[in-house]
Amino acid sequence: MSRQMSSAYMEWAKLHSSARYNLATSGLLNYPMKDFPIQLKDLELTGKGSYGYEPLLQAIASRYEVNTENVMTALGTSMANHFVMAGLLEKGDEVVAEHPTYELLLSTAEYFDVRIKRFHRRFENGYQVDLDEIKTQVSSNTKLIVITNLHNPTSVLVNNDTLRKIGEIARSVGARVLVDEVYLEAMFDETPLSAFHLGEEFIVTSSLTKVYGLSGLRCGWVLAEPSFIRKLWRLSDLFYANASFPAEEMSVTAFVHLSQIGARSHGLLRANRPMLDKFLDSRVDLRVVRPRFGTTVFPRLVHGDVEEFCSILRKKYETSVVPGRFFEMPDHFRIGIGCETETLETGLERVGAALDEISR
Repeated sequence: MSRQMSSAYMEWAKLHSSARYNLATSGLLNYPMKDFPIQLKDLELTGKGSYGYEPLLQAIASRYEVNTENVMTALGTSMANHFVMAGLLEKGDEVVAEHPTYELLLSTAEYFDVRIKRFHRRFENGYQVDLDEIKTQVSSNTKLIVITNLHNPTSVLVNNDTLRKIGEIARSVGARVLVDEVYLEAMFDETPLSAFHLGEEFIVTSSLTKVYGLSGLRCGWVLAEPSFIRKLWRLSDLFYANASFPAEEMSVTAFVHLSQIGARSHGLLRANRPMLDKFLDSRVDLRVVRPRFGTTVFPRLVHGDVEEFCSILRKKYETSVVPGRFFEMPDHFRIGIGCETETLETGLERVGAALDEISR
């Protein structure tokens, strides 16, 4: 097995996903700097170098009802996931990952030259987790079970009862469970307890990026038991000395005002979801599981070629979605609904026009 040295999805996202009507993004509309509750005079360029900025560690710990010793900050969720795998995996270990899943999780695991085994989340089962299939995939060589919650790309929730059972499976073979929760808070008032609280075998990653539209801050984190967190802090010395101090200061401010920032996101999704439902109701050529929450859906194209559809959609209709090949599901595509309502409305009209064109 050759070592993975790149991410096909990230290359596509950076070079080929942009469009006038961009429905390829999975997060919320970027929060505008003019509305961010801080002034330039309140920021310093440089702070004291250490293992984490204490006020930010305290803000994250307070939000998730953990100790600061359970928190490591990282440059976004993807870097947090990288640190977790780097801290756990050695060449030849086994990782058991869901299918479909976010491509960068697989690329990162492949970078560490491990064997990847899969358990399937099937359309016919509403993309729920099959515990029996996980049991068949784990072995004494399994070091990590990887899951996204809310699921990327479908936004389906895995409830905490199911997660506990996954934890029991992991514990039976001495493995850990990595739960990427970057979309979980898109449930807002109905957000369940973080999987971190389900047992020491759970490691959780997240960030302010997807649900709060604060990707520019690159504020991500890992929640885990203290000895593993200490190991990750030392590992971070190999990648960078410290994060951007102004970004850390702004992240602390973001946590203070997170209810206000989250209300903007919640309102946008409340406005956009009925529009998405109306569109899906009108399409007999798409099959889709519709979750109550989340920022994405993952339709299956009943007839026709998704790659042709995506090409026509972007080139002729100036609209982008994510081709399903990046989730190993070439008959599907992912639609993001966290954009401006007017963008979503026009974008969905153009998705419909492109679907009509390929059907002819």
